[in-house]
Amino acid sequence: MENLTALFKEKNLKLTPQRYAIYKYLKSTKSHPSAEMIYEALKPDFPTMSLATVYKTVNTLIELGLVQELNVGEDNFRFDANVENHPHIVCTKCGRVDDIEDAVFEHLNKEVENYTSYKVSTHKLYFYGVCPKCQKELQ
Repeated sequence: MENLTALFKEKNLKLTPQRYAIYKYLKSTKSHPSAEMIYEALKPDFPTMSLATVYKTVNTLIELGLVQELNVGEDNFRFDANVENHPHIVCTKCGRVDDIEDAVFEHLNKEVENYTSYKVSTHKLYFYGVCPKCQKELQ
């Protein structure tokens, strides 16, 4: 928390209890929640916090490099406190988003550079399909 407080102070921002709770929630989950999901999860502990506060805080965390925004389609934005470049898979039925933590994609930037002659700085990779839970429900 001290590093987080120092980072906020360095940017002339105050680390409020709500901001800290939002960051802590994002660090503790792998569910890649939307702003609405974060709001609903924290509402019992912060009944006066607004959805606008969640959006503003998430945007601040993105600007500070502490969170990444995932646009999983149709203006559906999710958030991930794992800011390392890694692919995601999105369920087209329920919207679940999971990380793909496999070294298989580490070579991708180099291959794209070789193929296109571009100098690749970063990439975002999404796969879409039906998650195991939704597959069972479809049977």
